[in-house]
Amino acid sequence: MNTSRSETVKEPPLKPSRRSMPCLAQSQTHPHSLSKHSSFLQPNRLQPQARPLSAGTSTATVNVVSERAKVMETLENNLLKLSNTEYSDPFLGKDKDTYTDDSEHRNYDSRTDQSLLIQNTVTRQKPEPRIKSSLKNEMNAIASSGLFFKDGKKRIDYILVYKKSSLQIEKRNTFEKNLRAEGLMLEREPAITSTDIMFVKIHCPWDTLCKYAERMNIRMPFRKKCYYTDWRSKTMGSLQRNIRELKSWLPRNPMKLDKEALPDLEETDCYTAPFSRARIHHFTINNKDSFFSNSTRSRIVHHMLQRTKYEDGKSKMGINRLLSNGTYEAAFPPHEGSHKSRHPIKTHGAQNHRHLLYERWARWGMWYKYQPLDLIRRYFGEKIGLYFAWLGWYTGMLIPAALVGLFVFLYGLFTMDSSQVSKEICEANETIMCPMCERNCTLQKLNESCIYAKVTHLFDNGGTVFFAIFMAIWATVFLEFWKRRRAVLTYDWDLIDWEDEEEELRPQFEAKYSQVERVNPITGKPEPFQPFPDKLSRLMVSVSGIFFMVYEKVAYLLTDLEHPRTESEWENSFALKMFLFQFVNLNSSIFYIAFFLGRFAGRPGKYNKLFNRWRLEECHPSGCLIDLCLQMGVIMVLKQMWNNFMELGYPLLQNWWSRRKIKKGGQLLEHKISLPQWEKDWNLQPMNLHGLMDEYLEMVLQFGFTTIFVAAFPLAPLLALLNNIIEIRLDAYKFVTQWRRPMPARATDIGIWYGILEGIGVLAVITNAFVIAITSDYIPRFVYAYKYGPCTDEGYRQEKCLKGYVNSSLSVFDLNELGMGYSGYCRYRDYRAPPWSSAPYEFTLQFWHVLAARLAFIIVFEHLVFGIKSFIAYLIPDMPKDLCDRMRREKYLVQEMMYEAELEHLQRERKKNGKQYHHEWP
Repeated sequence: MNTSRSETVKEPPLKPSRRSMPCLAQSQTHPHSLSKHSSFLQPNRLQPQARPLSAGTSTATVNVVSERAKVMETLENNLLKLSNTEYSDPFLGKDKDTYTDDSEHRNYDSRTDQSLLIQNTVTRQKPEPRIKSSLKNEMNAIASSGLFFKDGKKRIDYILVYKKSSLQIEKRNTFEKNLRAEGLMLEREPAITSTDIMFVKIHCPWDTLCKYAERMNIRMPFRKKCYYTDWRSKTMGSLQRNIRELKSWLPRNPMKLDKEALPDLEETDCYTAPFSRARIHHFTINNKDSFFSNSTRSRIVHHMLQRTKYEDGKSKMGINRLLSNGTYEAAFPPHEGSHKSRHPIKTHGAQNHRHLLYERWARWGMWYKYQPLDLIRRYFGEKIGLYFAWLGWYTGMLIPAALVGLFVFLYGLFTMDSSQVSKEICEANETIMCPMCERNCTLQKLNESCIYAKVTHLFDNGGTVFFAIFMAIWATVFLEFWKRRRAVLTYDWDLIDWEDEEEELRPQFEAKYSQVERVNPITGKPEPFQPFPDKLSRLMVSVSGIFFMVYEKVAYLLTDLEHPRTESEWENSFALKMFLFQFVNLNSSIFYIAFFLGRFAGRPGKYNKLFNRWRLEECHPSGCLIDLCLQMGVIMVLKQMWNNFMELGYPLLQNWWSRRKIKKGGQLLEHKISLPQWEKDWNLQPMNLHGLMDEYLEMVLQFGFTTIFVAAFPLAPLLALLNNIIEIRLDAYKFVTQWRRPMPARATDIGIWYGILEGIGVLAVITNAFVIAITSDYIPRFVYAYKYGPCTDEGYRQEKCLKGYVNSSLSVFDLNELGMGYSGYCRYRDYRAPPWSSAPYEFTLQFWHVLAARLAFIIVFEHLVFGIKSFIAYLIPDMPKDLCDRMRREKYLVQEMMYEAELEHLQRERKKNGKQYHHEWP
């Protein structure tokens, strides 16, 4: 439904509230937004070419001098007249309207609705004396910038890429014909750098946008004024002004971005509601071109591409299938221009939002700055915005954990030389250790393990238990406060009610279960339904595959086998499988070292062997913890460095190779023209096949390393913090410069990853309890100090109570029993009786005391930490109280505004028709 000019009433400026949802129609891009000199090229307003373009989420323009506007309008009309001449396009051959390859033209359906086809009015032509070269250059800049159709008016919302040599001509023609029938406008353009590549530019007109915005329940802003959502804002106004004035005298926080750097984020707020064509007069529509943002337009087109058929059949639909069978090579929304500019951003401003993101977010010089989340969300969508919000929150929360871990490490470093255990090991130059092999072995002295003993003390000291408890509590606080942060973001980004809306079904699910329907209990409409026996059988096959295979392709096939109902269900199922696969792969060696290495090796003279052939591995004479520390260090340092290198190096090399092939071909040098934006995007790398799954997976696995075995490696949070500082800017650089623009998707949370993080937090408590009790020597030292040491009757007092601990922890073995020609006695780590006792090599009473203390510690530690975690989770509400009040207040005001808007509309209609009207509801 369209509205006339009289129906679109301009309202006075709205009062700013505490919401951050932009009034898209009024302030999507203010005249002073990206820079005071920048603006967007409009169909009826041409800007000087020297000025930077503002390709933001809207197309609002700045006011220009009236004389300049008249001159430019006259020149534009002349150019439009010229477009009707018979000049041909050197790149398009004879066809002036829509480029169609000769091989496809014969097979194209002539019954396509001609009213929906694009009639090109501007083509690239040879210089003409009737038009000034300056105007020609400006209009060519519009047409070739890659942001509009050739007429310079219709915005490009999506790009499809295919090869002219592809054999899927019929599918492509049918698909594009159906897209036109749905209301989309298409325009073809051959590639400049390749004769085989063809681009299909897609524009979604106003009527089609309105129809699908209503169908997709997209929330749009009201035109009514904003109200105060918190009564305290009136009473606290003076106090807030005083506090703000006091803060102005304090030093500026270097981590915050200057407001002048991101002027486009200073916008008027308003309330939103699901768009309805029947109530279009409720919404603020000052400019149809800017009412729907770029991300919303792309999302609508993507929705249509997913549900358009290319053949007769239930499952013969969707751009994804056409991409998989080679009909199209790629499908993506275009970037809003270049991310670089020849002019400094401080003096000339940002030429578009991509340029602004690069300068204020993706550059490495911004590593210490807060992220512009609102701008990220506006350009890439809420789903990607939530990822970077979570990553930034996780990185910030790592700061206290890293400081405490560093303190524990430094405590071990400063007490390393004074440790009684290290002293005894380093001074044991006469203690012979039993050989760790069976043939041609050399005997070693205990003091040769001096360095290992000192390094072990760095991670296994008095602060280990405290740090393990701290990290368990930290994980709970991190997750609980993230829920509060997420609640604020979903409110600011107008996502609170979106989770209550019915999520769209996957086209594959609709095609598979279209014959089996049930009534939706929410909408009351019939919809495809997956019977429970079918769902259970598919789930059992999928679960069984997880335990027997570790492969990405298998996870993909198993997820498709389940036939998830929605895209979010598919992503959650696939993410869980990939996490389990990767978690087992990366943590199996760590679990082996922590809980199995040296536990079942036996004793000298009676070692256990696998299949009576291979002897089981033993720990180092200084203990098994040093092996666990080294393994954790390798993963946290080398693996993270390698991941970062591959994550950025691969797209950089691919893009460099693409540019090299273009230069080698010489096309650009020959024609002396720059590539349009759609071709620049085509030469970039596509986003990962599974979207943000790989990004989340990397960080969640890191969270596991940081919490699960943190008792054995207190430097893990510090290394994770340093990596994440790099990771944020690395991901930002990829998204802005190296990847094609992803489809802006909406989401209310981080999906199944939050549940996985909670599971990791629970597992971390258990594993840290076992690491302290079994892997480290904390419990044996504790038992010795209170039961067998010199302070038995006095209690534990500092290091002197551990005097003689090393000798007590080593058992004696007779070397003559080995049959290797050695005589005398050697020592090994265990609590067994000496060979001269009545029961040689049997476990001593000290062994059972240590075992009982270990089990008791595990039970007490787990119950204590779980109790503290539950209490903290209870104390921290999921949503701030003031936010709950604002949400309830807004719900009331939205209903009131809808009533008033409908009443005013009816009153205007009655007044227009000359009827008497009243203030009460008719």
